[in-house]
Amino acid sequence: MVDTVIRMDDRPRIRDRERTRRALLDAALAEFSEKGFAGARVSAIATRAGVNKQLISYYFGGKQGLRDALVAEWLEAEDEFARPELTLGELVGAYVRSGVEHRAISRFFLRESVEDADAGGGIGEEEVALLRRRQEAGEIPPDLDPAFVLLALQGAAAAGVAFPGDVRRVTGLDPASEAFAERYADQLARLVAHLAR
Repeated sequence: MVDTVIRMDDRPRIRDRERTRRALLDAALAEFSEKGFAGARVSAIATRAGVNKQLISYYFGGKQGLRDALVAEWLEAEDEFARPELTLGELVGAYVRSGVEHRAISRFFLRESVEDADAGGGIGEEEVALLRRRQEAGEIPPDLDPAFVLLALQGAAAAGVAFPGDVRRVTGLDPASEAFAERYADQLARLVAHLAR
């Protein structure tokens, strides 16, 4: 399907519908990552995407629709890497790798958490229940509270995004690099494996 897009200079041009949607999603992700959801402006997103801001409403129903679409994409990616057959250590490592691969959305989610935004998403009782099952299977010692273990593992997995300067200083690695992701994922998997002993 092809749409006529009104550009900022009001000269019409033909643009592929999916390419326009992708440009808007990419621009929104960049804005949300840098400024948070509340700080991001629709006009800035449109300018980054190179389209008229009315297209945000047309394609997504507004800024919240852009966020919802980005979260949906993230959940699809998460389904691919966070497979239930992984050990807890492997799972934490997968989140580390994802934080490097999907750095912008990880920064956005971290920003929402820091701002204590209740925009939906994030970890909750379902994830705690999953850890309780892992505890029953022996992956977590019985004297640990799965809710607190979840928080600790979430924080550990996000270290490359949350503390990039610290990562560089203590490891000498670029926190956005594959080398960091692989080394840190391996180390966290080993650390988590010690919980089961």
